Amino acid sequence: MSDAPNIVLIMVDDSGYSDLGCYGGDIETPHLDALAAGGKRFTHFYNTARCCPARASLLTGLYPHQTGIGWMTAADLGTDGYAGDLNDRCLTIAECLKPAGYAAYMSGKWHLTYERYCGPEGPKHSWPRQRGFDRFFGTIVGGGSYFTPHTLTVDNQQIEAPESFYYTDAISDHACTFVDEHCQRSAGIDRQSAEQPFFLYVAYTAPHWPLHAKPEDIAPYRGRFRQGWDVLRRTKFARMKELGILEESWGLSERDEGVPAWDDLSEEEQDVFDLRMSIYAAQVTSLDAGVARIVETLQANGTLENTLILFLSDNGGCHEEIHRESSDPATFGSDASFESYGR
Repeated sequence: MSDAPNIVLIMVDDSGYSDLGCYGGDIETPHLDALAAGGKRFTHFYNTARCCPARASLLTGLYPHQTGIGWMTAADLGTDGYAGDLNDRCLTIAECLKPAGYAAYMSGKWHLTYERYCGPEGPKHSWPRQRGFDRFFGTIVGGGSYFTPHTLTVDNQQIEAPESFYYTDAISDHACTFVDEHCQRSAGIDRQSAEQPFFLYVAYTAPHWPLHAKPEDIAPYRGRFRQGWDVLRRTKFARMKELGILEESWGLSERDEGVPAWDDLSEEEQDVFDLRMSIYAAQVTSLDAGVARIVETLQANGTLENTLILFLSDNGGCHEEIHRESSDPATFGSDASFESYGR
């Protein structure tokens, strides 16, 4: 057995700093809480606060401008630092680990390719398979529908989402498949050779908008957020102090001046905000269950004890106000809506 550890790097998208249970949150994340309890929980972490630059830095160890991703992949702004496309003057973790004998797999959101190159006929020089990954499942672009995602790709081939598809579950399932297949191949190699270690990058789009979740995940949270943000932020703040996330001497900031007092909202408005947060919580619950399946797969293959698991978010919670297609709360959570929870 190789002494080199397997590495599983899990990145979530737009997850608020204190949303997980192990950071004082109101959302049930028992599996992530268990990982935190058995490992190290960090409280000081800094990044670029945008999807693409954070991913570029994470995968290369460089400042994002050095990689060509100083901003987003939506545009080439005419300079090397803002080309919007991962350049060939940097190496990804996957490329760096190859000389050390690692296999590399990725499941989830890439978001490091200039948007004009994301289509099936576009150049693929900055796609995952061309940047060191042996297998890839996921989306080349950033956020989008969880039920019918755009640019859904297996290796270099773009596919249509099948019936009853939910992207978070599919990311988890393919991550598990890559581990299973790798371990089955390793079990069949020459016993005089060391088993090949692997690097697995799992990049969830959850809980990035749109608010899309399965009804059975949403239902348990309905009503949980009806106390409103004024009460919930105080109770969360107290829990964070109890957990040692925040210093006891620190005070709570004032409510954002752009946000009204919860009690000033109508009951209908309060119910819609409760619904939005319930869907968001359901998105986090789904990824927590996915992390559990990945850990169980590592355990079943006898590789858990020799695997380093890292979990982080690309940035904090997102205040963007996104309202598209349908404003009817009856559609919220489904593919007929495209909403955010907002400020």
